[in-house]
Amino acid sequence: MAVKSARRVKPSQQRSSKASNIKLFKNPKVAFAFALLLCDAVLVALIIAYVPYTKIDWDAYMSQVNGFLDGERDYSNLKGDTGPLVYPAGFLYFYSAIQYVTGGEVYPAQILFGVLYIINLGIILFIYGKTDVVPWWAMSLLCLSKRMHSIFVLRLFNDCLAMMLLHASLVSLLHQRWHLGLIIFSGAVSVKMNVLLYAPPLLLLMFKAMNIGGVISALSGAALVQILLGIPFIMSHPFAYISRAFNLGRVFIHFWSVNFKFVPEPIFVSKAFAISLLIAHLGLLTAFAHYRWCMHEGGLFKFLYSRLDPIKLKLALTSSFSLKKSYNSHSSIKVLRKEYIVTTMFVGNFIGILCARSLHYQFYSWYFHSLPYLLWKTPFPTLLRVMLFIGVEFCWNVYPSSLYSSALLLCLHLVILVGLWSAPPEYPYVDNKALTEDKGK
Repeated sequence: MAVKSARRVKPSQQRSSKASNIKLFKNPKVAFAFALLLCDAVLVALIIAYVPYTKIDWDAYMSQVNGFLDGERDYSNLKGDTGPLVYPAGFLYFYSAIQYVTGGEVYPAQILFGVLYIINLGIILFIYGKTDVVPWWAMSLLCLSKRMHSIFVLRLFNDCLAMMLLHASLVSLLHQRWHLGLIIFSGAVSVKMNVLLYAPPLLLLMFKAMNIGGVISALSGAALVQILLGIPFIMSHPFAYISRAFNLGRVFIHFWSVNFKFVPEPIFVSKAFAISLLIAHLGLLTAFAHYRWCMHEGGLFKFLYSRLDPIKLKLALTSSFSLKKSYNSHSSIKVLRKEYIVTTMFVGNFIGILCARSLHYQFYSWYFHSLPYLLWKTPFPTLLRVMLFIGVEFCWNVYPSSLYSSALLLCLHLVILVGLWSAPPEYPYVDNKALTEDKGK
């Protein structure tokens, strides 16, 4: 009897739950999102059935995985048709599992990547629904990209898996699960390092949402993931692993560049061009952080000082009571608004995309799913937003890229960036009333 009474739910709670469920299914955005998933699932199935697979990296992936499974732990000896292995260890574990499930065959791998495509789309639609920035009809733009369908189910790139994990980590951040989010984020980095473009805005969000101890413990958890995944290679050939898997100085082939094809090749491969883009990247991140993301705290530097200064105070205090008081005064939980989290992450990544020395065709997946969100954060009229989206999609479908398509893509990116800069800064934090309402949902 005691067990039954403990499990008994109050009538008021039952009515509240039923009302929430009814409200959820009556939401036109939710119904439209489910319809999009269903329609896109059918489209993906048709593509797999009738559009020929394009051989690019899959065979190389399988060769690298086979070397790993055969016991090779020297990264310099793990190679494929397209060259040496240049991804962190997580890539090998994930693709070993994919090989086990598919037998290394293309057709079942396409089906698996089709499922990953739908899962990733579902995660993105969930994020869009939580932020309520994009109108319901504009979410259909997420399903209309020829290039994105190709990247997932006709090319089977590891970018797909990395971005799905990144989007999953973003969902954790929206629910204020920062440690879990950092672990998933680290898993995404272990598949492909482009995810690190999200690292600067993520670090800023962590400083806003947690105290210093929380930031350190979350970063330690992320670092531990990398260490555990890389142990077999770090223990045997550490230099080969670190230099290959985390090589930030790679020079891509000018022919495959989608964004800077108009730049003469001697300049494109020069160190001066790379340094210029790095300076532009850091400068834009600093400008957005100071004048947009931290404006309500008085700017980036004032905010960082307010967060880091308590460390000096704690080191100077010897009284346990004072230490506890100082800690509590700076460890109060600040809940960040979901829209602010997504905006900061997407804009920070977009800045990295703008300043990337070379974008290959599969790199479109790095920011495509954020495009409708970013466009609707600009003050532009709806027609211009749609035209910008179509223009970007057009540039990514020109093959091979030309001087004109790459120059147009850069111009479109710059227009979007100007629009994002022109948008009013968002207030970062949830007030107590909004927090109570959010918990009740």
